[in-house]
Amino acid sequence: MLKLNLNFFSFLILLFVFCSPVKLYSQEVDIVPYLKAIENGNVAEAKEALVDLKLKYPDDPSVMFLDGVLKENGQEAIIIYQDIVDNYPRSKYADAALYRIFSYYYALGLYESAREKLKQLKTSYPASPYIQVADQNLSLLEKTDDQETATKTEEHKHKTQEIYKYTIQAAAFTNLENANKLIGEFEGSGIYTQLADKVVAGTTFHVVYAGKFEKYEDAESFLQVVNSRYKVNGSIVSIPPK
Repeated sequence: MLKLNLNFFSFLILLFVFCSPVKLYSQEVDIVPYLKAIENGNVAEAKEALVDLKLKYPDDPSVMFLDGVLKENGQEAIIIYQDIVDNYPRSKYADAALYRIFSYYYALGLYESAREKLKQLKTSYPASPYIQVADQNLSLLEKTDDQETATKTEEHKHKTQEIYKYTIQAAAFTNLENANKLIGEFEGSGIYTQLADKVVAGTTFHVVYAGKFEKYEDAESFLQVVNSRYKVNGSIVSIPPK
């Protein structure tokens, strides 16, 4: 579902990238031809080019952005976009990456988190063309009746519980502070998290879960990303009841 929600915004994002007045930094790879290929439906062409680009320029923020655009798993893409925002804030695509994170939160109905990302976008990139689009999305939301919003949120919660079956059990801590620290890292990258306590042999463990997936195969793919990026030894489990 996340992939579909993010693709809903991709045309606008690519359009603004092409119209952006920001100049490409000399050290960044020109990915505009590949973004145009994606816009025209030639995804395979862009994917083929990405393989070579990642080998030659693994730390180039433009190549990272292209990688995020081509990710089929939206949660993996969000990690890449957050990496660009945190570590390459002067990249041409930093504001586009931040807007995609905003879109992620907005699509999932996490409107307070979306507002925080929009605030960051306005502060860090006041000339960004994405601000107007994001503002329009939140303006429409604010015109919605509060009761209707609450009803939709509840419906979304039940729907989510029905669709998603798997999550990653990332780590278990006896120290709650350590568990909250890991949760903060996940949430900073826009990853769904859940905390649950388990008592084993009289000891309480604070278990951190990351991500939520409809298909086991998607969970397997994301597990590799989580284990590698966050240095954990996670495993795939069924989503625990709240």
